[in-house]
Amino acid sequence: MYPADLKYTKEHEWIRLEGDTGRIGISHHAQQALGDIVFVELPKAGRQVKAMESIGVVESVKAVSDLYGPVSGEVVEANAELEAQPELVNKDCYGTGWMVVVKLANPKELDGLMDAAAYQAYLAAEGGH
Repeated sequence: MYPADLKYTKEHEWIRLEGDTGRIGISHHAQQALGDIVFVELPKAGRQVKAMESIGVVESVKAVSDLYGPVSGEVVEANAELEAQPELVNKDCYGTGWMVVVKLANPKELDGLMDAAAYQAYLAAEGGH
């Protein structure tokens, strides 16, 4: 449910390191808590982002939630599929439901994020899964 090759934030984003870029999305816990996702607003390629600033919006039938960037860098790609099919986030949050790819400005920022075991412990402490 929480892939071991990812790093996680307390705001329930994940990042998968792919060379000098990181692919970002929201965790299974986040998509489950939000419910059916109906709209995703993502940053355009070329945008500079800072770690833990809002970089987009995820809207569900229950709530509107900010998407936070786990790292600083430049957006190199946004998942255009989500414009027409935001439900991909619910169906496959770690695969086809990814949100953005960021070229990392400082890979050391990844050290401050949680691994899968720490994230699951965080969720348990929060009363999650």
